[in-house]
Amino acid sequence: MRNKNAVYENLQITFAVENMEKYIHNHLHERMTAADVAKAAGYSQYHAARIFRAATGLSPFEYIRRERLTASARALRKRNQKVLDVALDYVFDSHEGFTRAFSNAFGISPKKFANRPTPEGWLIPYRYLDRNSSTMEDSIMKDTAVIFTQIVERPARKLLLRRSQAANDYFAYATEIGCGKNNDSSDAWDVLTEIKEALYEPVGLWLPENMRPEGTGVYAQGVEVPSDYIGEIPENFEIIDLPPCKLIVFQGEPYDDGVFEEAVGLCMERIRSFNPQVYGYQYAPELTPRMQLEPQGWRGYIEMLPVRDLD
Repeated sequence: MRNKNAVYENLQITFAVENMEKYIHNHLHERMTAADVAKAAGYSQYHAARIFRAATGLSPFEYIRRERLTASARALRKRNQKVLDVALDYVFDSHEGFTRAFSNAFGISPKKFANRPTPEGWLIPYRYLDRNSSTMEDSIMKDTAVIFTQIVERPARKLLLRRSQAANDYFAYATEIGCGKNNDSSDAWDVLTEIKEALYEPVGLWLPENMRPEGTGVYAQGVEVPSDYIGEIPENFEIIDLPPCKLIVFQGEPYDDGVFEEAVGLCMERIRSFNPQVYGYQYAPELTPRMQLEPQGWRGYIEMLPVRDLD
């Protein structure tokens, strides 16, 4: 009986959060108060805000602001849309306030964004509350995710890397090579972090077929260095050339390190379902490896894939 009551209560909470989300989405062009959102859930303001944050990771106010900014970004991609008109349409009080909020959220001003044919700074929301989940916690972890994407350009450079013999993922690589500071000091990651000429931080790599000699694995670790790099190449490492390319950067929301595998797995699932052609790109795996930054809960999971403009 107790289990049935718990399931019923979780379903009630799920429906309440869904109702609040629907209310918010249906009233993005209107002023909303905490009382309005709570009324849609059928709970007090305090309880509504508490369960909403538990499900989405945001307060209703933060969620409203994010949804308005995301919707305004979509509106700006339509031709003949003035920034001020979009700002007022999504209940921002001034051009300046909207520009500041938009720039803080996406790393680009709304005017520049409107004039770019790229999804730079684009927030892609994936939010699905699974009504069949047995607990609210399961529902949140399995079915709620927000992925932030951005297009960046890389110049011609070199990649200093340590290959594997047969690894297809990080865990197999760690078993074969050894990773992290808890292992021998000659571990690949430790060596890579000591490269002073590195352009960016070390990354995990999924190497495309054209960059894999026979008898080597898909997964490797490496760091990008300048194209004129003449530094030391450590033992068991090699260096290859990478051409100029564009990368689409996926970044998930911050997560608790205690649910590392679930959080990263969910982000990777969402990334696999992403269609870059909607934004005028196609994947170009032959240009550069797929890369993942070291997962750290405070910044979310980050992965990068090469793309080119659609023909």
